[in-house]
Amino acid sequence: MTIDDRLGSLDVRGDEATMTFRRRLPHSIDAVWSAITDPVQRAAWFGATTIEPRAGGTIAMLPHDPPAAAEAKQMTGRILTWQPPSATEPRTAVLEHEWRQRIVEEGSVRYELTADGDDATVLVFVHRGLSVRNAQGFIPGTHAFLDRLAAHLAADELPDWGRRYAELAPAYEQTAGAWR
Repeated sequence: MTIDDRLGSLDVRGDEATMTFRRRLPHSIDAVWSAITDPVQRAAWFGATTIEPRAGGTIAMLPHDPPAAAEAKQMTGRILTWQPPSATEPRTAVLEHEWRQRIVEEGSVRYELTADGDDATVLVFVHRGLSVRNAQGFIPGTHAFLDRLAAHLAADELPDWGRRYAELAPAYEQTAGAWR
C-alpha cells in the first residue's frame, strides 16, 4: 500500500474538526455494508462490535488497536441513521452513530455508501466533533483502519495497524499546518 490521494482531510472551524475520507472500494454496496455493520465482519478488521441494527439502537466497539487500555479505546453510542441498501434504494446506504469515548470529545461518525456501477462502492467516512488536536491524532489511525477494511473486503492479509499508522503519520504531519 502506498500513501496516495486517499489521505483524509480535516475541516477546522474554531476549536472543532471534521475528519473526512473518500474511498472507492471495488466491492458491491452490499459487501461494504456488511463489512461495516455485521459484528463478525467488523471484528475481523476493527475489533469487537455489538450493534442493534436500527435507528435508535446502540453500538459499542472495542478496537484491537491502538495498544491502550480497553477503557480508553471503548466506544459507545446511539445509532442516528440506519439505512441499509434496499429494494427501493439499492444504490445508497448510510450508517451514522454517536461516538462516545473517554479520551475524546463526543461526536458522530457517518458512513455514506454509494454504488459505483455494479462492482464498486464509494465510501465517504465523516467523523465530526473532535478537537483539532484529537483529530490530528486520530486521522492516521482512521486511515489505517480504512486500509484494514479494504484488505478485509479483498480477502487480503490485513495491514498491521501500528505499522500503518507510523507510515502514514508523516504525511498527515506535513499537512497539519493547513488545519490550524
